[in-house]
Amino acid sequence: MCGIAGFAGVPLGQAESADRIRSMCDAIRHRGPDSAGYFVADGIAMGMRRLSIIDVGGGQQPISNEDDSVTVVFNGEIYNHHELRRELESRGHRFRTHSDTEVLVHLYEDLGSAMVPRLHGMFAFSIWDGRRKTLLIARDHTGMKPLSYLDTGSSLVYGSELRSLWTFHPGRLRVDADTVMRYLAFGYVPEPYSIFAGVKKLPPGHLLTWSAGQAPRVERYWSAPVAEPDIAKRDVRELVETLRERLDFAVGSHLESEVPLGAFLSGGLDSSTVVALMCRRAAGRVKTFSIGFAESEFDESAAARAVARELGTQHTELIVKPDVEAMFEAVAAMFDEPFADSSAIPTFLVSQLARQAVTVALSGDGGDELFGGYTRYSRTLSGGAGAGSLWGKILTAAALCLPHFAPGRGRLLDAGRSRWGRYAATVVQPVRLDEGGVALPANPSGQRHIEAQLAEHIAAQVGEDFAASMMRVDLQTYLPGDILTKVDRTSMAVSLEARVPFLDFDLVDFALRLPGSMRVTANETKRLFRKAIAGIVPTAVQSRPKMGFSIPLEIWFRHQLRHRVEALRQPSLDLREFVDVPAVNRLVFEHVIGRRDHSVMLWRLIVLDNWLAALKRGALLSPPAVPVLAA
Repeated sequence: MCGIAGFAGVPLGQAESADRIRSMCDAIRHRGPDSAGYFVADGIAMGMRRLSIIDVGGGQQPISNEDDSVTVVFNGEIYNHHELRRELESRGHRFRTHSDTEVLVHLYEDLGSAMVPRLHGMFAFSIWDGRRKTLLIARDHTGMKPLSYLDTGSSLVYGSELRSLWTFHPGRLRVDADTVMRYLAFGYVPEPYSIFAGVKKLPPGHLLTWSAGQAPRVERYWSAPVAEPDIAKRDVRELVETLRERLDFAVGSHLESEVPLGAFLSGGLDSSTVVALMCRRAAGRVKTFSIGFAESEFDESAAARAVARELGTQHTELIVKPDVEAMFEAVAAMFDEPFADSSAIPTFLVSQLARQAVTVALSGDGGDELFGGYTRYSRTLSGGAGAGSLWGKILTAAALCLPHFAPGRGRLLDAGRSRWGRYAATVVQPVRLDEGGVALPANPSGQRHIEAQLAEHIAAQVGEDFAASMMRVDLQTYLPGDILTKVDRTSMAVSLEARVPFLDFDLVDFALRLPGSMRVTANETKRLFRKAIAGIVPTAVQSRPKMGFSIPLEIWFRHQLRHRVEALRQPSLDLREFVDVPAVNRLVFEHVIGRRDHSVMLWRLIVLDNWLAALKRGALLSPPAVPVLAA
C-alpha cells in the first residue's frame, strides 16, 4: 500500500522537478512510511511513498521494464498478479522482482491501456511510456484507491490525495462553491468532483491518458453489470454454492502478505463472514480487532467478542471514552476535503488499534451494497409504488435536493412520493438554495449540479429492477464517495493497509447480476447471502439486528461538542461565504430546544467550518497528526 503523485508537461528543470515531486510525496508520507521513490525525466515526474507488503525487500518503486522505457508508480494490490506473471513469462518477459507492481509494466508493454481491465485488485497507478511520451493513469473498478488530478490545459498534476496537488500549487487552488453544495447534500464530495475548482477525481472504473499538446482523454474501462432476470429461474442451491465459492475465493485471494495480517470484527454479518473464511484458511489464529463505546446503545463489542470466541480468533478489543474534541480535530484532519460521515471516528480508532499488531487488515465493507444489507432498502421497497418514468426520477431528485427552488413545487413533491423519491431521501439531505435556505442564493448553479448528480446515476438504471438499481446507484456513488474514502483515509493515517474482499472483481460481477429480489425484499435483507453463509458464521450472527458503525453524536452535541454547535450561531467568515446565517441559526435553535433533530446537517456544517479553517492555516501541506489511542 502506498501513495503516489506526479506531474507531466510542467516546464521545469530536472532539479526543480525533483524538488517538487519530493514535496508532493512528503505531504502523503503517512500512506507509505517505509520508503520513497522518484522518477524524473524530460516532461515527467512521478513519485511514491511505500508501505511494504509484498516483496518487502525487492519491490521498491518506481519499477521499469527491461529497457527502462516504461516506468510505473503504484498504490494498491493486484490479487491476480501470479496468474498474470505466468502468462507474461510464457511470452518472454523477464522479471527483476517478485512484486505485483512489476506485472503492470510488462502487461502495459503487451496491451497498452487495454491492460487495465485485466487487473483484479485495488489500485491507482501511473505509467510513463518514454517512447511514446504518454502517461496512463488508472483507478480500480469500484474505487477502493483514490486518485485526483488537475488539468491545466498544457499540463497534468495528480496524486492519491489532494494534499499533493495543494503542495504543488500552494494557495492557488480555490474552493468550488458548487461543490460545497454537493457536499452539504451528500455529506461527502462525489466523483468526479473535488472541493477545489478545476480538480477532479478519476472515477472508479476509468483510466486517463495524457500526451503533450493533447487534452487528457478519460475513458470508462468497466461498467457494473446489470441484474439478469433469467438467473431467478436457476436452482437456488446452485446459486448458493456458487456464491459460497466466490466468497471463499475472494477472502483467500486477499490473504497474501509478507507482514502481519488481521481483520476488523464488529460481530455483524459481513465482518463475521470475512473472519470465518479467514479462519478456515489461516495456519494460525486469526487476529481480530474491535472497539466499543461506553454508551451501550453504540457498543458492538459484546457481539464481536462472542463471534471471536466461537471462531477462536486472537481478539483485541478496546472500549473507548475519547477526548471528543481532540478526536474530532484529529479525524477531520485525515481527510483532504470536507467529509461528514461521523463513523470515520470509530473506523480510525479500530484502525489504530489494529496497527499496533498488524500491517494489513481485512474489512467487511461492500457487502451491504452488493447483497442488499441496508435496512433503508427494505423500507423503500415496502412502499409498493411503481418505479416511475425517467422524467419522474429526475423530478424526484430535484424535489428532494431542492424542494423550494422553482414554482409548481407541489408537482415535484408529489414525484418525491415514488419509490425513487423515498430512496433518494435516504442518501440526500435537502439543501435549500432560495433566500432563507442553508445555502446562499448567490449560487443558483448549485441546484443544477446536485440535481444532475442523482439524475445521472438514476437515469442509468432504466430497464433494471428497482431493488437492483438502488444497490447499483449506491455502488457507484455512496460506496466510493463515502465508505471507501472513509476506510482509505483513516487506515492510511496510521499506515495500515485495509483490504476489502467483498469487492473482489469476480464476486462483484456475480452479485450484481443477481435479480434484486434474490438479494433484498421489503421483509428480508441479504436473502441469498444469508443462505450462502449458513454454517460458516455462528448462528447468532444471522439473527442479530443490523446496528451500523456509529457514534453517540446526539449525546456529544449536548455535551462535549455543544460548543461547536453553539459556535454556528456566529459562523466564521469562511463559512459565511457559503451559508445563509439566519437559516443556520434556525437549525441550531430548533435542534438545541429539541424541536427537530438537525444533527446530520449540523455535523456537515461543523466539519465544513473546521476544514475551511484548516485549509487557511495550511494544514494540507503536511500529513495529518495522529492522536494517541484513548481508552
